[in-house]
Amino acid sequence: MVSMPGTFEMALIFLAVILLFGAKKLPELARSIGSSLAEFKHAQKEGERTLKEFETTLKEPLSEEPVEQSKVKAMAADLGIGVEGKTDDELLDEIRSYAPADR
Repeated sequence: MVSMPGTFEMALIFLAVILLFGAKKLPELARSIGSSLAEFKHAQKEGERTLKEFETTLKEPLSEEPVEQSKVKAMAADLGIGVEGKTDDELLDEIRSYAPADR
């Protein structure tokens, strides 16, 4: 099992970074790592928030009729078409028959 590096290993890693990048580039490197970590944390929180919103929508009970189905029935009722016992497709056909034919 791999464990966290100890003090000696951390000192070796730090020395290798100084030798590879130089002392002048070290603050710039630290800034870029810090901003990368901050962006990662922001994206992680955003993902968690989106997941929680999705989970709450799954827990909410669905209405008996989909929203679009009730819109079709409402439009048909506004046009004076009887909606009882008719499917959405039948209602849409009747609604189209009320529309002008010059399309």
